[in-house]
This record gives sequence, C-alpha cells and structure tokens, in this order.
Amino acid sequence: MSTFHAVVWMDHQEAHVVMFDREHIQAQRIHSRSHHKHQGKVGDAVAFYQDIATALIGTHEVLLTGPGLARQEFRVWCQQHQAATANRIVDSIASDHPSDAQLAALAKQYFKKFDAMAADPSQG
Repeated sequence: MSTFHAVVWMDHQEAHVVMFDREHIQAQRIHSRSHHKHQGKVGDAVAFYQDIATALIGTHEVLLTGPGLARQEFRVWCQQHQAATANRIVDSIASDHPSDAQLAALAKQYFKKFDAMAADPSQG
C-alpha cells in the first residue's frame, strides 16, 4: 500500500495498533506479558515493545497516542533498538481510551497533511 499509516494507542498493559490506507483498515491488540501495571519485568517490556514494533512493519508514518508515559518509553526504546520504527514515528499525543473506530478517525484526520504533501510534488 502506498500510503500506509498507523496509530498506536498504548499504555503499559496493552496496545491497539490500527493500520490503514485509503481503502483498508487493519486493527490488532497486543497485550503486555506483565499483569501488574508499571511493575512488569524489563524483559516483559522489551517483548511488548518488540511485538508493537513488529506489528508496525510496512507502515510509512506512525502516530503514538495514549495516557501516561508508555508511548514515550516505547519511542525511546525504538530509538535505541528499532531505528527504522523510530524514524517512522511522526508524533506522540495524549489521549484517553478511544474505541478503535475513534482511533482510526483521529489518525485519518491527523494524517491528511501527510497525504496532501505526498500528492504535491512541490512539498517535501
């Protein structure tokens, strides 16, 4: 897909990964292996972040969203361990817990500017 975007809503327990282009939407949930909020083992966090990064393979731009620090921690982890994924993260914004449909709507609105720049050869 030529313009494949992703939005990731995440906290320390789970991530909702919604990937889409103009015609398709694909959503998946990834759960942390830790059952205690903010008290998971380092290995559990690494496995969780790796699962999210793997889900994002093939995307062009990624928007991170969610409450708290998890999205920033994931971004830092990507910068240190998954540079290709880190380079595709375009922004990180705070949000409550939207439904997957609300998440996709938020991301579609956000990514309109990227689609417009891709269509305009004078941009970029």
